[in-house]
Amino acid sequence: MSVISDHKSRPRRSQLYAPGNNEKLIVKASKLDADSVVLDLEDSVPAEMKEEARRLIGRLVPELDWGKREVCVRINPLNKLDSYRDLLLVSTLDRVDSIVVPKADVGLGSIYNATGKSLIPIVETARGLLRVEDIVCEEGVVAVTWGAADMAFSFGGSLDAFSSNAYIRTKIAAAAVTHGVEAIDKVYFDVEDTEGFAAEAREAKKYGFSGKQVIHPNQIGPANSVFTPTAEELEWAQRILRVYEEGRRAGRGAVRMDDELVDEVHVRIAKGIIQRANRGAVGED
Repeated sequence: MSVISDHKSRPRRSQLYAPGNNEKLIVKASKLDADSVVLDLEDSVPAEMKEEARRLIGRLVPELDWGKREVCVRINPLNKLDSYRDLLLVSTLDRVDSIVVPKADVGLGSIYNATGKSLIPIVETARGLLRVEDIVCEEGVVAVTWGAADMAFSFGGSLDAFSSNAYIRTKIAAAAVTHGVEAIDKVYFDVEDTEGFAAEAREAKKYGFSGKQVIHPNQIGPANSVFTPTAEELEWAQRILRVYEEGRRAGRGAVRMDDELVDEVHVRIAKGIIQRANRGAVGED
């Protein structure tokens, strides 16, 4: 399996952000149950502390035990000089798996070719939304996510309207599934409202998202729970495969299970559920 294929198959139920200039939070993030950790060099780091954050990440990434967690670095937007300084750093860190690219609105294949790191673009502008399929189809992209706040600003609209926008979720998910990458849902800003977070995660799951960005440790558990197939979902998937195989051996292309007509599309859904269940948590051997 290639490195990129391996990165596509890893779980990203929870993708936790940690400010790149905060040693305590970076160390803590390496010990939490998030599937993926994003060390941030963009919004959470003041301009005057960018270089200090790069030095800190450069020291801590090789020192810490990250286990099976995906280690990512969110660079600064590509129209900023700091992004090139970020890329120079990331290219030297073997333990960094993926580069998270904010405000992505162009193809990113050149970054993959230059660094060898897998890519996770964030779609958070009007132009990025229009070009999302061109962005995710490029070599090196393993997942895509989106940001409601910057998207609202780009449109000159309201955060409430964009946070609950079904069209955006559908468009992101459609581009992701078409090109075989993961769709990760946006940040939920109210870190005390875990019920609201879980409800939004369940809604994203209905659209085909396989994980959620998180900004606080208390959001990790709900994300992992929502995006792990339930026992009922797994039982349904296993029954689908068993019934369909029995029908295939009998020469039928579609079979009935209870009150449901089962055909090839159900088989693909069932296989996806089983694949997600088999990925396991980052702490499992």
